[in-house]
Amino acid sequence: MVLFRYGMHFGRYSQVDDGREVFDRLSEAVQVAEASGFDAISVPDHVLQNEMAGGRQCPMFEAYTVLGALAMRTTKVRLLALVSPVTLRNPAFLAKAVTTVDVISGGRAVLGIGAGWDRAEHEAYGYDFPSVGERMDRLDEAVTICKRLFCERQASFMGAHYTVRDAWNSPRPIAGAIPILLGGSGERRMLELVARHADAWNVVDRFDGDAGAVRHKFDILKRHCDSVGRDPSEISKTVFVTIPDDDRATFSGWLRILAKEGTDGVVVIGIYDAKRIEALGRTLTDVFS
Repeated sequence: MVLFRYGMHFGRYSQVDDGREVFDRLSEAVQVAEASGFDAISVPDHVLQNEMAGGRQCPMFEAYTVLGALAMRTTKVRLLALVSPVTLRNPAFLAKAVTTVDVISGGRAVLGIGAGWDRAEHEAYGYDFPSVGERMDRLDEAVTICKRLFCERQASFMGAHYTVRDAWNSPRPIAGAIPILLGGSGERRMLELVARHADAWNVVDRFDGDAGAVRHKFDILKRHCDSVGRDPSEISKTVFVTIPDDDRATFSGWLRILAKEGTDGVVVIGIYDAKRIEALGRTLTDVFS
């Protein structure tokens, strides 16, 4: 199953806090993207903007509130956080938030989840930031809980880190379940979790034209799938791509490399210029059609 082909990720909302204008610009860009053929919109699940994207003084929306708002401004695109750190939310509460977006949107939500990485954000807001090994263990348990709450009317789970007892998730997801996307590129634990749990996987390393790097990750995923008895074609695979400045030829060439390597689609970094969004949509549909 191909979950989506043309994703746009709005990881940066603005350099300045100008109130309602921040959301209005986002909403307008998302609507243009949907009209231009993009079939998925993602936002970050952070409470602080990282230094690479402007720093903590820049606006950062709460992910599931803004996804619910975007659900009311769109009709077709899938909606997800890319991705929710397992450390920021109790998994049962996360399942409830994603299901709420799913119901509001008429069945368009995706659970995007990962192990988390931003230590400074955790320290600023008082969240624990355990070792990578523990974060992976928590991720395994969290995805198990979310799957049960999506698929069962009443769910229980007891693990080393999380416990739920006869938890209800009502209203139910529109399609009876919600797809799960894991984001991360760790070759041992993360890709093993992808093989066992994921409907979709996004390689968070940004592509720069190196086909060998993508091929290597896909080969590692195949080995994990073989070990758990799963067909890797069941997992929808997307790759983050940074758009070269107004260089459509290079961008198109990168997309063709990714398609040749077996990528099902891409996630491009969100932009707010309508003409550039429309041009990107045309380029994407030329390759992944």
